[in-house]
Amino acid sequence: MACGSNDPFYPLQADIFYPEVSQSAYGSAIKKWSRDTTVYCSLAPAGSKFKEGLTPNVDISMESLLIGRIKTDPRITTDDKFSSMTNVILSNIKDKHCNEIYLETSGTRKGQSTIFEIATVTPHVGPFGTVQYYRIILRRSENQGTEV
Repeated sequence: MACGSNDPFYPLQADIFYPEVSQSAYGSAIKKWSRDTTVYCSLAPAGSKFKEGLTPNVDISMESLLIGRIKTDPRITTDDKFSSMTNVILSNIKDKHCNEIYLETSGTRKGQSTIFEIATVTPHVGPFGTVQYYRIILRRSENQGTEV
């Protein structure tokens, strides 16, 4: 069984999740996450170049950032609904042999796939004026206790 695409620019696959947002009795937001689609992507750890470009008051280690590309805008659901970056997570990132490559080794998600939040989405416009792919930077979510 193959998981990645045959396109060498998109060797991995990941699941995109969007929430159904409701409010508790005290007004706090409650998000119930559900998988929308599986996408082909290319992801790799961000280098030291990106460590300086982030918010200087927050210490984010390089291991918690991934940079890559994806064919479709992850902020748009398969139903063509728009979602903010804070309401999109990626998880279940697999290589072309269906091996999960980012797993939690401790905590409430021990043995399960790591949850990543989107830090940035930037469209890459090609020489003919069309979007060829979306460049994304993912940040490991601090809330790995979320049910997806």
